[in-house]
Amino acid sequence: MPWDMIIYGTGIDVYHVIQWFLIYSILGWCVESIYMSFCEKRLVNRGFIFGPICPIYGFGAVGAYLLLRPLEGNYVGLYILGSIGATFFEFLVAKLMIRILGAVWWDYTEKPFNYKGIICLESTLAWGLYTICLFGFLHKGVMAFADTYSADVGCVLAVILIVYYFVDFSVHMYRAKKGVPVQKGIRIS
Repeated sequence: MPWDMIIYGTGIDVYHVIQWFLIYSILGWCVESIYMSFCEKRLVNRGFIFGPICPIYGFGAVGAYLLLRPLEGNYVGLYILGSIGATFFEFLVAKLMIRILGAVWWDYTEKPFNYKGIICLESTLAWGLYTICLFGFLHKGVMAFADTYSADVGCVLAVILIVYYFVDFSVHMYRAKKGVPVQKGIRIS
């Protein structure tokens, strides 16, 4: 794998982007699973797979960082574009999940100013705050954490986690296509 390859226009190598993606995917799963477990007063796995990886957070955080980096320090711009960009991303992911799985893993129908239960004003406003947190302190911590272990260890862990994810995802997709319940999906028409 071309770990040292620089991603065009960013000055960032593939190795670090993959590390950040995996850290955010695991961190997002942890935060959401803890939050939903607290809300539902029972343990909840908020991911599609059995393991603690929720790639929507990895794609969202890394994508926001790479796309909005030119606005770093401009908190108004980060808030506005983070709100709009994350809401658009959430909408696209929901549409993809509905098409592939017939369900999404969240439901905003009880929230005011929602659109078909897949996006809502409350989340849109929160995405802007999350974007500011991402640029204000979170990404600095993720970058520092990714540099606490050697690149050799990081490469091995990345390959193991990515292979694990694709195997687990494939099993869940197969089960979903066969009509076997995979996780608690919320059917939205």
